[in-house]
Amino acid sequence: MSIDVLCLRPEADFERVGALPPEPLKVTYRAPGDADVPELMKVARVLVIPAVGAKLPNALFENTSVKFVQVTGAGLDRLDLEFLREHGVGVANVPGGSNEAVAEYAVTTATVLLRGFLRADTEIRKGNYREFRARMIADNLQGLDGLTVGIIGFGVTGVAVASAFQKRGCLIFYHDPAPRDPRTAEAAGAKPCSLADLFQLADVISLHVPLLPETTGMIGRRELAMMKPGAILIQGSRGGVVDEAALAEALESGHLGGAAVDVYRMEPPAADNPLFGLKGEAAHRILFTPHIAGVTRQSAAYLFRTAWRNVLRVVSGKEAPWDVVS
Repeated sequence: MSIDVLCLRPEADFERVGALPPEPLKVTYRAPGDADVPELMKVARVLVIPAVGAKLPNALFENTSVKFVQVTGAGLDRLDLEFLREHGVGVANVPGGSNEAVAEYAVTTATVLLRGFLRADTEIRKGNYREFRARMIADNLQGLDGLTVGIIGFGVTGVAVASAFQKRGCLIFYHDPAPRDPRTAEAAGAKPCSLADLFQLADVISLHVPLLPETTGMIGRRELAMMKPGAILIQGSRGGVVDEAALAEALESGHLGGAAVDVYRMEPPAADNPLFGLKGEAAHRILFTPHIAGVTRQSAAYLFRTAWRNVLRVVSGKEAPWDVVS
């Protein structure tokens, strides 16, 4: 028995966005915890996995016929790339496929938080329409036009987010230790600055860095304290980049105006996550989403079709795969 592809996500995921694999590929679908996955790894040529999920154990790749892993997104957190490299297993992802969806998320959540829509919804449901409308007007809530936005992580996603805010009249600064083509930043209307300056300048900060040893916990108490009073934080990068206890404290104290949190140190987040314990006004300054910033029907279709085209290149052996990272 041999199969071209072992796919650890449901066939229905591909079917509902019209992105089933091309006809020549023989694909077997399984859930990661299915009992026969280790045996199927011994007869499959390619493994396809979603970017989000628990880390795959290295033991899964011992005594395997799989020589290539295709991730149907950009994130590589689930894989031990060094181990796979040592065992001759190539890895590719699909970078940039969710850019526009993430940019839309960042702009939308920033607007919701700046304009107090979460609290307004609650108050209207409680029958406090007149009183809360008067309060919102008195609070002189602001929109995006004219605000300063800081982007931390200026890869393809950060650039897309910068462009989306720039189109809404925002002044854009970014920080990224990796050198960038100045023309890319110029096209997005973005200016480079130090991390310390970005914290002090920005009304909205949007995070778009990978989870690496140097980015783990990079936004903690010190960094949050440096942010402007009333500033908004958009956490759309990777769980672990932000110290969640420190963020809860910054919201509870009223220092931050709000936060949108799409990713968590543990996923699903534990019931005792400090962000879930916020009460009163602080609870209305945080918007939770389930790691969905880059997920729309359009982005999923693009990611899946691109992944399958790459898998076909590997299986056919006629062309080198794209976007190989290991």
